[in-house]
Amino acid sequence: MSERVWDRYLSEQDKAHVAMKPPRPIGFGKRPALLLIDLYRWVFGDKPEPVLEAIKDWPGSCGMAGWNAVPHIQKLLQTAREVGIPVIHISGLPEAGVDEWSFRRDGGTANMSAEALERRRTKFDIIDEVAPQPGEAVLRKLSPSAFWGTPLVAHLNQHGIDTVIACGESTSGCVRASVVDGCTYRFRMVVAEECVFDRHEACHAINLFDMNQKYADVLPLDDIVQYLHAWRAERPAEA
Repeated sequence: MSERVWDRYLSEQDKAHVAMKPPRPIGFGKRPALLLIDLYRWVFGDKPEPVLEAIKDWPGSCGMAGWNAVPHIQKLLQTAREVGIPVIHISGLPEAGVDEWSFRRDGGTANMSAEALERRRTKFDIIDEVAPQPGEAVLRKLSPSAFWGTPLVAHLNQHGIDTVIACGESTSGCVRASVVDGCTYRFRMVVAEECVFDRHEACHAINLFDMNQKYADVLPLDDIVQYLHAWRAERPAEA
């Protein structure tokens, strides 16, 4: 098998253990949906630039890791739309009168410039490159998991979904939290490897490894696209 993104972070003991007890594939079910997690302005900023530059204006930026993932996410999103599976966009919930989940607050807005205040106001705007289309669900959350405090489970159940394909950010944060919760709710969780990203390379790699070991199938984008086309080909009556 070709090298995985996490292999260089594993010790020799880790590798030996995985070789002796490789994870069993979860596999796809019969009804997939696509879940796009937190693809908003706060993590992309205004333009592609290295993370150490981007965070000067956009503290939540993932830098080039985010921008490099965009073409892959667009390919997955386009395929999902072509084959007709449910598409769900997840973003933050601004000005709800409820504190966001993190206690690592940045000191408030009292000394912010007008430009910084505008960036904060628009931080949860989903970027144009993957903007929702009419008829696609847009759910907003106040915690890391896309499932916590949202009607996501009800929406998936209404559509008879058993397989959730996840993409977005961050791999170690909201993606992982959503994958663990999805597994808890007994959905088959699939993570599109090229379509998730993080601001820290090691966190990205190790969390993909851990999800693949326990909660999800972490698969190359091409494998997922191939599955979706095959899934659609088996359902000509639904055209």
